[in-house]
Amino acid sequence: MLNGKQSTAGNIPRILISADRSSSGKTTISMGLMAALVSRGYKVQPFKVALDYIDPSYHTEITGRFCRNLDGYLMDENGILDVYTHACDAGEKADIAIIEGVRGLYEGFDSLSDLGSTAQIAKILNCPVIFVINARSITRSSAALINGYRNFDPDVEIAGVILNNIGSRRHAEKAKEAIEHYTGVPVIGIVPRDPAMQISMRHLGLMPALEGRRRLGDGGFEDRLHGIEEIINKGIDVDRFMEIAKSAKPLKTPDNSVFTSVSDPGATRPKIGVALDEAFNFYYRDNIDLLNLAGAEIVYFSPVKDHSLPEVDGLYIGGGYPELFAAELEANESMRQDIKKASAAGMPIYAECGGLMYLTEKISTGVPGKGTYHDASMPESTYSMVGALPGHTIMGQTRVVSYNIGTLNQDCLLGKKGNSFKGHEFHHSEIWEIPEDAEFAITLSRGTGIKNGMDGLISGNTLGSYAHLHGVAYRELASSLVDAARNFRESRVLP
Repeated sequence: MLNGKQSTAGNIPRILISADRSSSGKTTISMGLMAALVSRGYKVQPFKVALDYIDPSYHTEITGRFCRNLDGYLMDENGILDVYTHACDAGEKADIAIIEGVRGLYEGFDSLSDLGSTAQIAKILNCPVIFVINARSITRSSAALINGYRNFDPDVEIAGVILNNIGSRRHAEKAKEAIEHYTGVPVIGIVPRDPAMQISMRHLGLMPALEGRRRLGDGGFEDRLHGIEEIINKGIDVDRFMEIAKSAKPLKTPDNSVFTSVSDPGATRPKIGVALDEAFNFYYRDNIDLLNLAGAEIVYFSPVKDHSLPEVDGLYIGGGYPELFAAELEANESMRQDIKKASAAGMPIYAECGGLMYLTEKISTGVPGKGTYHDASMPESTYSMVGALPGHTIMGQTRVVSYNIGTLNQDCLLGKKGNSFKGHEFHHSEIWEIPEDAEFAITLSRGTGIKNGMDGLISGNTLGSYAHLHGVAYRELASSLVDAARNFRESRVLP
């Protein structure tokens, strides 16, 4: 039962696309298959294994349904079923769920279990796997690869193979014949080597879809996606793909769903402003849904384009690439001043990673004599930011990609002292020039954070952290933020 209605999500066709490693082509192949099915009239619900924001932005663009993340390290089995069921039931029920894996099929949190891996998600969701092989320079060896992956964990069902980066008809014939002869697994697709299958890269992955539209224009962006769809339609047996998806066994529905309204109908409904534009677009859709269910009204705004802050009772500024839009952010002085004034007035402001960087005093794209940001053509420039939090953000001096574990060391807008969470961080920046008496709300037992194992830099009711949180893994997130916004709203109207 989910929000008062019986879920049928466990019975819809579903399929997972994985590979032996990163850069095998599973993202563009997943995109093309989603586009091909949408063109045929299917309502496709996309998912991404692990905590990536960028691949899901393309899945959302293509399918018209918000992509959801599934992470077996952060979420327990019930949480994974909960996210899956909620997404498939949202709006019109989905016709098929397509899950894109992360890295290699068995890569996860550690070496001796499948915790945090794509394989773990496949088993929890009883999901058949389509295995993508980057077949460049291999033919018969691809059969050995498939047998190795099948035998490693027989509970993972590898139900089909897609050969990517095929150079010729003979190349395709030899690899296909070897796989089907030695493994019995059908090859359902042959994708040729083609530069049209490439999507622009960014230092932490693909360029976000929102930025892709801006750079290529709507027509160019659609042309690129349409080109990928055409290649997939020619090279992959989409009907066979659907047949495999329909073979998935029924799933149980989750217990104690977090996607249930917890808002008192008589309570004040605060407005939470969510920054959303080319600079800030790293959000888990589940977090937005959970804020709504906790009683918030979401108001989107753009720190790049809007000249004033909307009438809101709290702010949520997510991650993104503020360093790439630092000139535009600096030029929008009226927005920066509005946010700084709101912070000084005690409005609850929660910022993650890119949002944290924006709230500091300034951002530098590099430090002379110490190397520059990932793009060597970028000038070593410094830009003024909001200044609601102390510190100077420096780009390009480090690269952090990690899960983290934190505990609140004081009551704050994220919850009560002693609350613990599992989250993650990935960034290319550091915060310098932090005063010795600066306060931090989070003590990390795992992860890097901002300074000396501390995260959650605070000033008044403003908190910025490198930690990204998911509301299914840390269930106090949404209710704590909404309560903080509600309290601020009510404090302004009381006599």
